[in-house]
Parts: sequence; structure tokens; C-alpha cells
Amino acid sequence: MQVAVVTFDGFNELDSLIASALINRCRKDGLEAFITTPAPVVTSMNGVEVTGQRPMEFVTEAEVVLIGSGVKTRDVVADDRLISRLVLDPSRQLIGAQCSGALMLARLGLLDGMPACTDMKTRPFVEACDVTVLDAPFHAEGNIATAGGCLASQYLATWVITRALGEDAATGVIDYVAPVGENQETVERALRAVRPGAAALR
Repeated sequence: MQVAVVTFDGFNELDSLIASALINRCRKDGLEAFITTPAPVVTSMNGVEVTGQRPMEFVTEAEVVLIGSGVKTRDVVADDRLISRLVLDPSRQLIGAQCSGALMLARLGLLDGMPACTDMKTRPFVEACDVTVLDAPFHAEGNIATAGGCLASQYLATWVITRALGEDAATGVIDYVAPVGENQETVERALRAVRPGAAALR
């Protein structure tokens, strides 16, 4: 199962890189994430240059698509050319968005009637799209999920791993990366966040 972690110029490193790194701990089980970019190289909000592993067109073949956030998300949403390259199908793909990535899901019509999570700065723009924003770090309905707050990227990764490989696999990953001495509470918090929307993908 391949995961496209969609990453634009101005991206937030905590969104794209945490989700990608956690998911890639499951490579041996056939779950692999790729930084997917509209250009060969993108630059983060803090000036970190990252070379894309897959072009934007990879989103059409990936089984999972995660859209990261960044300081230029509203520019991306307004760019018809860029948005047209995001051809997504929630009937056969898991689709998640981090923080301002919820704006892209709204633009694509994927949040119709569904509440979403996002960051505080993006909240008014998502609400302007007639989407109810929850005071929660994570929400999923069916094959669509949104996360709010940079460190909620761990919940998106937990959701993907749980949907693809089950809770035991997600537990193993989160337990490994948890702060020492906080393993159990970190695992329990992550699973509790995603459990309502994490029915096994079959």
C-alpha cells in the first residue's frame, strides 16, 4: 500500500515529515509513504529544501493520500492548475489532511456535510467554506480524515497504519517513538483519537 504525502512550497515540516516517518516504519509490512510534490524541490516555511520522492500525479495511484499544511496553502487552493492535479477518489483511497490541508479538501468538495479539524489560524477560512470546525485534534468519517495542530500528524499516521494493518501495527510504531517513560499513555492517546473512524480497511 502506497501513501502520497502531498507537500507544497511553504510546507510545515512537522506535518509531512512526521507522518511520512511514522508510516515508513511499516515498510516491511508493505506500507510505504513518499513525499509527493508539484515540483522537484520544495522549500519549507523554515527554509528547509526537500526533494520530492514522487511527482504530484502519483496521487492518482496511491491508496492513501495525506495533504500537509503550510504557509502558502491559501495560494495553492486559489491555483486552479495545482488543484486540478489533485485527482482524488474517496471510494477507493484513504484521504487525510493536516491543519490547513482541510482547505484543500473543502475546495475539492470532499468535506460536504462533514465536520473537520484544522489549526486555529486556518479555522476561519475553513468555516468560510461552510465547514464546521471541531475543537478536536482528529476526526474521521469513512475514508476521509482531518487533523488539527502540528503534532496531530501522529494521529493521521496512526489512522493510516490502523486502517491498513490494524491496531497492533500502530501500537508498535507509536510505542517505539513515544517519549521514554510515556509509552503507554502515548499509545493509548493515539489509539483513542483515531478509534471512532478507524474500522479496518478491507
